[in-house]
Amino acid sequence: MSTKIRLKRIGGRKKPFYRVVIVDSRAPRGGRSIEEIGTYDPGQEPSAFTVDAEKAKDWLAKGAEPTDRVRILLTHAGII
Repeated sequence: MSTKIRLKRIGGRKKPFYRVVIVDSRAPRGGRSIEEIGTYDPGQEPSAFTVDAEKAKDWLAKGAEPTDRVRILLTHAGII
């Protein structure tokens, strides 16, 4: 099973809020996730990004591929 680290939108209309989740690569954006490892709120100034670094590193070691946006966020957080 190929896994991805990506964002799952849970915010309302015009108020985006995301969870950083581990999912099967074939699952839809809002579909069932394997594990939640953090949150991302682009509506705050500056944007709020929190993630469990240990879980993120563990999933990256297991071969989970982050999406482009998550890769940027993890890089800014100093995890990658």
